[in-house]
Amino acid sequence: MAMSGIYEFLAQDRVIFGRPAHEAVLETADKLGKQRLMIVASKTLSRKTDVISTVTDTLGRRCVGLFDECVEHVPRESVLALADEVRRLQPDLIVTIGGGTPMDTVKVMLVVLAEDIRDAEGFDRVRIRVDADGKRVVPVVKDAPLRQIIVPTTLSGAEFSSLGGATDHTRKVKDLYHGRFIGGQVVILDAAVTVHTPADLWLSTGIRAVDHAVETICSRNPQPFTDATCLHGLAMLSRSLRTNHVSPDDLDARLESQLAVWLASTGLGRVEWGASHGIGHQLGAVANVPHGHCSCVMLPSVLVWNRAVNGERQALVARAMGRDDGDAAQGVAELAAALGQPSRLRDVGVERSHFDAIARGAMQNMMVRSNPRPVTSEADIHQILELAW
Repeated sequence: MAMSGIYEFLAQDRVIFGRPAHEAVLETADKLGKQRLMIVASKTLSRKTDVISTVTDTLGRRCVGLFDECVEHVPRESVLALADEVRRLQPDLIVTIGGGTPMDTVKVMLVVLAEDIRDAEGFDRVRIRVDADGKRVVPVVKDAPLRQIIVPTTLSGAEFSSLGGATDHTRKVKDLYHGRFIGGQVVILDAAVTVHTPADLWLSTGIRAVDHAVETICSRNPQPFTDATCLHGLAMLSRSLRTNHVSPDDLDARLESQLAVWLASTGLGRVEWGASHGIGHQLGAVANVPHGHCSCVMLPSVLVWNRAVNGERQALVARAMGRDDGDAAQGVAELAAALGQPSRLRDVGVERSHFDAIARGAMQNMMVRSNPRPVTSEADIHQILELAW
């Protein structure tokens, strides 16, 4: 039977790289004809560096406000707080500067605006769900009244996705949300603004990008286009991240990592992923584990658990990482170790007492339910968690 499938490109106009962020933001505002720009940024970047002030000074009166109260793992309440501020200021473009937390806060906020959600309970009607058979249910949401452009400062890859995540603390579950136009209309890659990013955050989100590439290549429904981009991006990450670790001021290597993330993220939200990402979402919701560390501790174990069903795909991963033995799990583990990253759940604050809540939440996650080796019960999740313990 001939191969068949669908690949949906992002609603993304352009990627600008190797240019100063403040210049590219102004140029983009001019090109799009926008006059009221609101900046959303991480608190640290806003209050402890000159990155945000340089952008606001460049925009002048066209900058109508700043929101820097984003919260890690994006609780619903922080999304609502941003939505209130956007309704008050009435910007015509959001400029998001930072990592996955501000990006996801804006993405989900755009869904909230589109659907006129005013309280935490309203999120339930637009969150992505899985039914009893594991089939994903993706609500169709209205188009948001404005868009965002993004200047990323980590390697999470969220700038190349139309998926956003937000945590429901009542259920202790991180839910996903989708909208055609909630991602970055324009992405600006400026290595110079990333030097303020803590080394551990930069390198751990680099492993997150490795996870993006690996779970795309090892998907139960792989695609030739994403094979090409992700294998090349994976080789670039394997090389550049090591340089980032020993020479953090090497801007060429940092830009190479950013460009590698672009390639590694072509499957993000468009090719079915697996349990590394899906369980990782619950590690954040239950045990407050940062995104990058989730991939560091989960990806090798998920690869081991899946090896019986996709060993040939894993061999492609291993080769891209410079290994001839086909052992993708060991390749990922050795890269994480070379970057000084954690390797076990117990190293990132996860306790065995968390396992039941992680497993319950994971079974509600669409990525867990599309894992190459079918995950059919909480017992399967416990097996993977024990491998990672």
